[in-house]
Amino acid sequence: MRVAGIDPGERHLNGPQTTGRKYQNLSEPTFTMTSKLDVAAPMRDGAELMVDVWRPAEPGIYPVLVSASPYPRQIQDLGAPMGFIEAGASDFFVPRGYVHVIANLRGTGGSDGTFGFFDTQERHDMYDLVEWAAAQEWSDGNVGMLGISYFAMTQLEAAVENPPHLRAIMPVAVTSDAYEACSHHGLVSTGFLSPFMAMIGLTADKTDKLWRGTLADAARHVLNSPELHAKFGRMNGEAAVVLLKRLMRLHHDPHPWDDLWRDAVVAHPRRDEWWDERNLVSLLSRVNIPVYLGCDWQNVPLHLPGTFSTLDALTASPEVRVGLLGDFGLTWPWESLHVEALAWYDHWLKGRDTGILDGPAIRYVLPGDDEWHATATWPPEDTVLQDWVLAGDGTLTPDVADAVTEGTRRFMTLGAGLNRPEVSETDPPSSLEWTSEPLDTDLDVAGDIELHLDAAATASDVAWIVTLSDVAPDGTADPVTAGYLRATLRAIDEAASRPGAPVLPCTTAEAVPVGEVVHYRIPFVPNARRFPAGHRVRVTVVGDDQPAATPAIMGFRHASVGTSSINTIAGTSRLRLPVRASVR
Repeated sequence: MRVAGIDPGERHLNGPQTTGRKYQNLSEPTFTMTSKLDVAAPMRDGAELMVDVWRPAEPGIYPVLVSASPYPRQIQDLGAPMGFIEAGASDFFVPRGYVHVIANLRGTGGSDGTFGFFDTQERHDMYDLVEWAAAQEWSDGNVGMLGISYFAMTQLEAAVENPPHLRAIMPVAVTSDAYEACSHHGLVSTGFLSPFMAMIGLTADKTDKLWRGTLADAARHVLNSPELHAKFGRMNGEAAVVLLKRLMRLHHDPHPWDDLWRDAVVAHPRRDEWWDERNLVSLLSRVNIPVYLGCDWQNVPLHLPGTFSTLDALTASPEVRVGLLGDFGLTWPWESLHVEALAWYDHWLKGRDTGILDGPAIRYVLPGDDEWHATATWPPEDTVLQDWVLAGDGTLTPDVADAVTEGTRRFMTLGAGLNRPEVSETDPPSSLEWTSEPLDTDLDVAGDIELHLDAAATASDVAWIVTLSDVAPDGTADPVTAGYLRATLRAIDEAASRPGAPVLPCTTAEAVPVGEVVHYRIPFVPNARRFPAGHRVRVTVVGDDQPAATPAIMGFRHASVGTSSINTIAGTSRLRLPVRASVR
């Protein structure tokens, strides 16, 4: 097998490999790779997790990188551009002197037990898995963890349990609070959650006969061809999950997959004990090892929120670093940031001075200029919140004194089962937009974003789905970020909130007073963007994003609230943008 990397002659890795820095003293690919497949790792209760071990063939002891998820471990080298292949490239790390252990969680890939979806049992298993890896004859006792998405979530699960041999983690594209990822302030992200549960259910009981059979081997050969592999660097594999709806019709064992879906989508619409068990945020203060966080700015409806909530909660970690990536920053199969990961783990697991800790802790691409920027804090210290008025005439303006705040604008959201053949020409529109004048100069935005919305509804519950877009001179609108709120869950925890970042506990529902103006604070997912001179800033508000014509970032759409309502928005509503001082 060829060694993966970025140098000539190596199997080329897709995606950005660093956060714009040059590193030194990195491990060289001097080892050959061997494997031992389908190894049983015992847990404290006697259950066994199935793992594959990829390690240097040369005798010796090495630091270990552990990857764990419910996704088939057998396909992590398949090369397909899909969101399940996220453990990292063994053929990059193993030749550079690491053991790569890829494990399946309970109830998947031949592992004992039942999948619990980010539950307490999973945390205990991650502790046991780390300590098992540390005790093997090929391990030097220094363990890190690797992988994105669910592979990142299991890293946090291990870290909050404090296994003695876990030295550092790198949870890129992480979720630390399952409710935050699955239910956006009460609006269930069924465009993601439904295919996610169905596809794990379809793959969980499949064996080596499928994943390592003749057909899969042929697919590996084709998918890893250099020409085809290079094309995958411009695909969003996680968003591709929503394209698997046809496969959802295939039969899978309803237990536990349909049970978990029903719990997440139907039985627990608000935060409660079920969700609390799947929320690590209050436990992150236990983490006492170095943590490297990262995400791409496009990951608005899934992992980007968790990146920032995790950053805020890691109060006891001795070192926290962050890398925030631009377009196609995360590639599927996941191969981006591997040189960054090597610099991180060479430092913490091998004691090498790689330069990974040089400079400010947070580095981010600013889409629009596509350059790396650095800051010691998030939000960046050089930003100031600036109010933009959603004026009654449909304009979006920072000129608060001159804005048209009188008047209102209306749109209508319709529920199901109305037996109406078509929309009437007399109906209010199904969405509203506010658009600025073309910008005279570049506008750099980085940090917390919030909408202060003054609105009335003719139903006792509605959805507010708000998108911030960058509109080019030709009229093309590029969604930047979004905010979501089910109106009945609008209560704010004032003590935990800050300007630009309201905190909504989503524990208590309160009906919307029909016909009365209500003040809402709707947080957008934090983001960064340069709106170039000549472009315009746009805010779009809808009450239902199920219609295919309605834009949805990454294609993730929400279950409809189901009510029919005429919604009236007042010209006193405000968008709060974090504008960098250098361009204000």
